[in-house]
Amino acid sequence: MSPSLPVRRRSRSAGLRPPRVAVLGDLMVDVVLAPVRPLESGTDVPGTVALRQGGSAANTARWLARLGARSTLICAVGRDPEGRALIGALKADGVRVRASRVAGERTGRIGVLVAPGGERSFVADRGAADRLAPADLAASTFRADLIHLPAYSLLGEPLGLAGRRAIELARAAGALVSLDLASVGPLLADGRRAALRLVRDAAPDVLFATRVEAEAIAGGRDLSKLTDLAAIVVVKRGRSGATVMAGPPDARLAFDVATAPLDAHDTTGAGDAFDAGFLMAWLAAEPAARNRPATLRRAVLAAHRAAARQLGVAPRDIAL
Repeated sequence: MSPSLPVRRRSRSAGLRPPRVAVLGDLMVDVVLAPVRPLESGTDVPGTVALRQGGSAANTARWLARLGARSTLICAVGRDPEGRALIGALKADGVRVRASRVAGERTGRIGVLVAPGGERSFVADRGAADRLAPADLAASTFRADLIHLPAYSLLGEPLGLAGRRAIELARAAGALVSLDLASVGPLLADGRRAALRLVRDAAPDVLFATRVEAEAIAGGRDLSKLTDLAAIVVVKRGRSGATVMAGPPDARLAFDVATAPLDAHDTTGAGDAFDAGFLMAWLAAEPAARNRPATLRRAVLAAHRAAARQLGVAPRDIAL
């Protein structure tokens, strides 16, 4: 039996008011191909092909709303049926959507090939997702407790410019910032120094990364230098749980949080749900307690539960 969706809870950080979280980035169609056996050149194999709501930013915004946040997604889609269907699906999950409809560009698509063993490969056709511009942003949207961005939202133009402007508007409104490194390929396209500069300029309060992403940007297995980039660093280790680092070099906390291993054929979206679960638990703590080990452990365990729910909920195809 699939686990039920999480019950909405209110944040203790603002009395009975749920946290307000703005997410900026991609809302796209996932074209998921899941063959039942390895592909064979020049012929076909049986499997499933599905169209689903995708995009790292959109997935995080959806799970934030499901967990009880006042979640807003700022994005760009094409003026096409796919864009309308994606926006409708997010609104049905309680997400406020501030979408720019881009003429002449179709809604972005991601081809997701899920190998029989569960390994995933991606082909990105980002389309309208990269056309969000600074002029599309309203300052009032960023009067929030926190703004979350995948690293995609700081790359390229005009989307990268919009991402940087969003951080400026959020900081001016007193919001915190979280960033997920998202994918090694796009992140390191211009080299490690450029990637480090991008993260350093964003100055996130919370930085999320997989082990592979963390090692890539740190330049090796010593991940402690990542705390130069963010006050809190959460390294997602899949079946092994997570590593948390926090604090300045002279008083740095670093510890592992073990979680129950999760088995799934397709883990798409689990990392985004993890981010949402962590942020909800972290924002629920009093500000003075957010860097304490007990708070960070609780946040990782909440993140794990959200990821487990993502893996346990049967994905819904979008209706075009």
